[in-house]
Amino acid sequence: MAAKWAQKTVVIPAQRRGCHLITPKILREIEGDLSGFKCGLAHFFRPDDMPAHIKSSMFGCALTIPITDGRLNMGTWQGAPPDQMGASYPHMFLILLLLHGANAASKAPAGPKWQTLSGRPPQVVARGGFSGLFPDSSQFAYQFALSTSLPDVVLFCDLQFSSDSMGMCKTGLTLDNSTTVSEIFPKMAKTYKVHGEDVHGWFSLDFTADQLIQNVTLLQNIFSRPSTFDGSMGMYTLDDVVELHPPQIWLNVQYNSFFVEHKLSTEDYILGLPKQFSLSYISSTEIDFLKNLGGKLKKSNTKLIFRFLNEDIIESSTKKTYGELLKDLKSVKEFAAGILVPKTYIWPLNKDQYLEPSTSLVKDAHALGLEVYASGFANDIVTSYNYSYDPSAEYLQFIDNPDFSVDGVLTDFPPTASGAIACLAHSKGNPLPPPGKDTRPLIITHNGASGVYAGCTDLAYKQAIKDGADIIDCAVQMSKDGMVFCMHSADISSQTTAATAFVSKSSIVHEIQNKSGIFSFDLTWSEIQTLKPDLYSPFAQAGLKRNPKAKNAGKFLTLAQFLDMAKASNVSGILIEIEDKKRSSILVPDARMQHAPYLAKRGLGVVDAVSSALTKAGYDKETKQQVFIQSDDSAVLSGFMKFKNFKRVLSIEIEISGASKPSLDDIKKVADGVRIHRSSVAQITGYFMTSFTDTVSSLQAANLSVFIGVLKNEFMNLGFDYFADPTVEIVTYSSAVLADGLVTDYPATAAAYFRSPCSDMSLNLSYSILPAQPGALVHIAAPGALAPAAGPAPVLEPKDVVDPPLPPVKAVITADAPAPGAADNTTSAASSNAGKSLLGAGIAALFSLSFLH
Repeated sequence: MAAKWAQKTVVIPAQRRGCHLITPKILREIEGDLSGFKCGLAHFFRPDDMPAHIKSSMFGCALTIPITDGRLNMGTWQGAPPDQMGASYPHMFLILLLLHGANAASKAPAGPKWQTLSGRPPQVVARGGFSGLFPDSSQFAYQFALSTSLPDVVLFCDLQFSSDSMGMCKTGLTLDNSTTVSEIFPKMAKTYKVHGEDVHGWFSLDFTADQLIQNVTLLQNIFSRPSTFDGSMGMYTLDDVVELHPPQIWLNVQYNSFFVEHKLSTEDYILGLPKQFSLSYISSTEIDFLKNLGGKLKKSNTKLIFRFLNEDIIESSTKKTYGELLKDLKSVKEFAAGILVPKTYIWPLNKDQYLEPSTSLVKDAHALGLEVYASGFANDIVTSYNYSYDPSAEYLQFIDNPDFSVDGVLTDFPPTASGAIACLAHSKGNPLPPPGKDTRPLIITHNGASGVYAGCTDLAYKQAIKDGADIIDCAVQMSKDGMVFCMHSADISSQTTAATAFVSKSSIVHEIQNKSGIFSFDLTWSEIQTLKPDLYSPFAQAGLKRNPKAKNAGKFLTLAQFLDMAKASNVSGILIEIEDKKRSSILVPDARMQHAPYLAKRGLGVVDAVSSALTKAGYDKETKQQVFIQSDDSAVLSGFMKFKNFKRVLSIEIEISGASKPSLDDIKKVADGVRIHRSSVAQITGYFMTSFTDTVSSLQAANLSVFIGVLKNEFMNLGFDYFADPTVEIVTYSSAVLADGLVTDYPATAAAYFRSPCSDMSLNLSYSILPAQPGALVHIAAPGALAPAAGPAPVLEPKDVVDPPLPPVKAVITADAPAPGAADNTTSAASSNAGKSLLGAGIAALFSLSFLH
């Protein structure tokens, strides 16, 4: 039979920065040509014109796939048929583009010289690859570390041995907590002496390489990280890591003495490696091992690194503690080129988890010619409160302080370290570019810098101004005697010390909320002034407290005081928030919690009071600072339409996936923009993004500005696609979603990114921080690993937008008398206890009816 061939050029349209699966498009384009081949080979090529870190994360610039019966033959993997492999193991054949920006080929502009020993940027050392997202030392972990990090990223392999001397990469001596070995070989557990102590578990040296590779799969052993990829990848060998062609490999030998005791020589293994196994670094906690190996690697370019453990642990060769050895770095220089130390060796913490002054370790080591690498970095652990849960701030503390820089960081999240080095370092003094459609979104505070100080206090606002916020906000409440002041909620029990000072004032006001509280309108302003702020930590139950030493610091401000502070600052605007909290409740589905109407019945006119304060402060004629009025009540916004220079923002308190044309028309009658929740931006399945919704695009198409909030730095607030990194969420909303404003508890984190060169896409830098790409991680999850996706949220309709007019403000007869009509829906917390049994029965009945339906 004569040879047959076909050739076709497939043009891939320009894509947003991110991770893009283009296989379906290619298959559609070549489907007609493939059908004519019973048997053959398909060759795929692409131009090789991009930096190494933005090439295909799985292949080079060419790929060959067999053709069988007119289709690409993808083969099988662990028994999975070809039609399932695409969902479970797309790394076997998908062409995956990881773009760091259009034409991202030019080098970053030269910056200040680094204070590392070499004067070059610090190294990013990926511990077990991208182990913050994937199982440690897995194929995906190493591949994604290469594709999402700086081009010279170092892959870190913790060396273990099988019984037949195969070098495996796996952190920790035992395998049972991070693999399926205990399930596959339940009777193979053993107890060994390790450094004089009994250790029980499953050990690599009790299995052949074939037993481990063919049967055992990897698990994520840190609960805050996704288990979605568990059981889908086998153990990785050093040979496998080398085949990825990483720029640098770091081999860590943690348990040399243990393996030597069992007739497995680490030294012989390293010396017997083929020449192509180029190791840039070899580290060990054992001095004798490094000395012996160094004598045999004299002509090698491999750097030997002495790894320090905790200061009170005894080093096996010298019988000295690592703390003692730290005092004699000169002797370390005799056998090592550098040291790897826990990060607390450099920046110690006090008992309250705040930073103490740095030690002289880095300077002392550099003076001797020793490089210093710091370990222990991860985005999803509790670190010093000084960093405000921003992992990039921690890296900068080690690489961009005035006195020194470490030479590298050992991290579970190499993209975050890469971003800190390539983007955020040396940019603190840069001016913030002005906000705008072509530059960046507004940075809008949520109760000031409420991640650092108690919200709505003078300290929170001062910190926000210092941190670079564009718009500072005041959520207004009213006291019993008519004072307008800044406070997140009318129920002040969780934000102040009112729960102990005014427990007798506790009541239930159903127009406000369906639980007891202590409300601002039941206290005079003088009574409120006696209270202390109470810094609210939304994730305190998970151990993520906010700045405990400032828990009760600051003082509350009247609206007039807030306006005076804003006028005296350099912020570009203010946002005054009057919320009604339209949320459904168990007792009253689709209920509207009517704050402003209730206050009117109490004789308190919040719209008039705010209008008066703004006018008195001159904001009705203000031209330098923009005034935003935000509410989820259209009637409240209508009350400010007389102020032509104010912008009105409708707060959408429900989760939506888009907006109907009639609802958009109704919004535009009263508002210039909307504020939506983060959950309305993307479809989420099991903490993974699957797609962006139409919410932002539909609102902006109607010429409405879109503010997204509330952003919080705590890793528990972030989906897995954001890599437990709040900066990635900021990049996503600003460069992929194109939000007009970001509402945040931590304005400093947003400002740090927008000050960096990476926020300017026109610079064509060789590395940039990527926005999250919906679906990129979901596509590589094994079938069944994720729960079925929920249906999309509803589309915004007119009923969600239009509110009845506000009632007139009623006169109050006396200061102490109940407001007319208020008694019907207000009960004391004590009197409500009598009805708890009946209430509980009612809730149970409602749940039963819901379940039956």
